[in-house]
Amino acid sequence: MNKLKLAIVILNWNGKDWLEKFLPTVIHYSPNAEIYVIDNASTDDSVQFIDAHFPTVKVIINERNFGFAGGYNEGLKQIDAEIYCLLNSDVEVTENWTEPVLNLFNDHPDIAAVQPKILDFNRRNYFEFAGAAGGLMDNLGYPYCRGRIFENLEEDQGQYDDETEIFWASGACLFIRSKEFWEQNGFDERFFAHQEEIDLCWRLKNDGKKIFYTGKSRVYHVGGGTLTKQNPQKTYLNFRNNLSMMLKNLPFPDLIGLLFTRLSLDGIAGIYFGLKNGFPHLWAVVRAHFGFYAQVPETLKRRGKNQRADYHQSKWLIFKHFLH
Repeated sequence: MNKLKLAIVILNWNGKDWLEKFLPTVIHYSPNAEIYVIDNASTDDSVQFIDAHFPTVKVIINERNFGFAGGYNEGLKQIDAEIYCLLNSDVEVTENWTEPVLNLFNDHPDIAAVQPKILDFNRRNYFEFAGAAGGLMDNLGYPYCRGRIFENLEEDQGQYDDETEIFWASGACLFIRSKEFWEQNGFDERFFAHQEEIDLCWRLKNDGKKIFYTGKSRVYHVGGGTLTKQNPQKTYLNFRNNLSMMLKNLPFPDLIGLLFTRLSLDGIAGIYFGLKNGFPHLWAVVRAHFGFYAQVPETLKRRGKNQRADYHQSKWLIFKHFLH
């Protein structure tokens, strides 16, 4: 039996319906873990609902909505555990879902974070957008996953039932050693939401730690519970945070040309999104660039001591994908 102290931590903001739907399964299938809900100053009756129906769940209340990144940073300060499982409120877990993950942590001290297989709650034999079978990165800084490239999702036919090293683990279901989390000062709270887990994993990789995926553990994710793909704010956060993440984590020799290329490609993407989804999405990309420029001085201060050039697992993914 695993003896690592595990805390399953769900960040909540006005998510009573998700908690009502999925929290019973988390409790049922996680008998050896302490379960917490960090409430990000919800205005619904989420906290009262938990207190009334799930007395074994511990609730931590943040004084305001700090977003995904800041919300976890604030709440986790009050949780004592060796392993944190940061779990989205719209995730259905399965029997024995924690055991394969904890086995990896027990057997490999150099593993800092682990992600299970993430499938689509509504199309249960397909991978889900946010993580799929483990996150990777191409040479232009575009994140993608085994089982998901941009919007294209693969059917799960057992092709990713392995256990292997990946580049980033999804924040939808992220197991991480608390020691490693705090040595990196947690998430970058400036990101608010989206890609903060990729940034954290990149920093861990730069410091020589390993990120792993296990197909022996399986969860089902609804996705889009807080910000849907149709929301321009999601477009803004993804574009701004991706640029800041590259500036923070890439070695300078690789950075200058890459940033120029990405800024140009973002302009093309903005036009594409504007034609596809409407002007607010084009404007969101423009705002994202100005948001990135405003963050540059602080981002440079947050660069770590180590930046590795071997960050990518594929080259020119965007061109290969859309040309084919």
